[in-house]
Amino acid sequence: MATTATTTSGASGSLIPEAATREGNDPIFALHGEAVRRAAAGESILNSTLGALTNDDGSLAVMPAAAEALARVPHARAAGYAPISGDPPYLAAVIADLCGEGGLAGQAVAVATPGSTGAIHHAILNFLEPGQAALTPSYYWGPYHTISTHSGRAIETFNTFDAAIRLDLDAFKAALEGQIERQGRSLVLFNFPCNNPTGYSLDESEWAAVAEIVREFGLRGPVAFLLDHAYAKFGDGASNRWIDYIPRMLESATVLVGWTVSKSFALYGARVGALVALHREAEERRRISNALGFSCRATWSNCNHLGLLGATELLTDPELRRAADEERAGMIRLLNERVAVFNELAGGAGLSYPRYEGGFFVSVFTPDAEVTAATMREAGVYVVPMGGAVRIALCATPAHSIPRLVEALAEGIATARAV
Repeated sequence: MATTATTTSGASGSLIPEAATREGNDPIFALHGEAVRRAAAGESILNSTLGALTNDDGSLAVMPAAAEALARVPHARAAGYAPISGDPPYLAAVIADLCGEGGLAGQAVAVATPGSTGAIHHAILNFLEPGQAALTPSYYWGPYHTISTHSGRAIETFNTFDAAIRLDLDAFKAALEGQIERQGRSLVLFNFPCNNPTGYSLDESEWAAVAEIVREFGLRGPVAFLLDHAYAKFGDGASNRWIDYIPRMLESATVLVGWTVSKSFALYGARVGALVALHREAEERRRISNALGFSCRATWSNCNHLGLLGATELLTDPELRRAADEERAGMIRLLNERVAVFNELAGGAGLSYPRYEGGFFVSVFTPDAEVTAATMREAGVYVVPMGGAVRIALCATPAHSIPRLVEALAEGIATARAV
């Protein structure tokens, strides 16, 4: 007999049972909201939860070049519908931004998406069968799970770090092999450089090993490798050499890149991004492009046209692009100042965390993340608990507040060890 959801009064509810038990808010946004409410009530609160870059005075860091790009768009153009898959000049500009003008750009197709979230959604929906699972490191962005389960798929993880706190390549290889054997295919989700939540970036030797593993198992079954590019423009030169290893993967696999203006141009609310797909065969690229366009129409239909047109200006106008690059460099300097202070103080406090060289987040290991985070909240410091670590948004933490943050971390971890 079919089951039905019930209300507190016992009557049948209109939602399906699965939907009736869902939380309405993201846990990170819930913690952020609690911190904001406490601060508004007059408490001294340090809110290191949300992934948005703020200045040291707490104001949102914005890029004047992005505002100029949006202002240049004629209202009549912005008010009209965008093409389902996005404006061709926008898609070409995104591909060029990722791939340059070389041979890789000729092997790429793209569709516009609402941020990289939309890109991840389309990848999961089109490269996995219902009931199958995507594969990602054990420290991953929580919405991967939300998007997967909402789409009738799942998430499987492999151990992120080995004993040396480097990417556990053996675990990745074993997990990918297991998926190919069980599912006959795999979709791998990697969020590097500047991983959310750990801040970790792969070095060139790690990228080379990942590329070889993907190539090897792409010969055994369909493998799609998605790079969540959200924070990549805040990585250093070496960590951004991922592009050099894409040709090796393309020997047997499809490579996907989730691109977004949210972080790269500090336009979080514009909700503009793209899913770029690379494949060696033109006919397969045509099929992928059609499938992704179909999914666009079936979900959001059209993206924010003002955002698409403004992003095109940012990417293609030399003056605006130069200004945006300079403004982003200032943001990176702001972040790097915080990174330097954190690394110095955290090292002195004996905290354990992955290699952290830049980006919005760092994660500190703890034996009990919930106890650590709860202890820190009592001291007015908000971080995000995860399995075995707490995530700290240094993007939203002024340099002058980092001593307070490290002190609260040390106390929270000590409390967790004593439990």
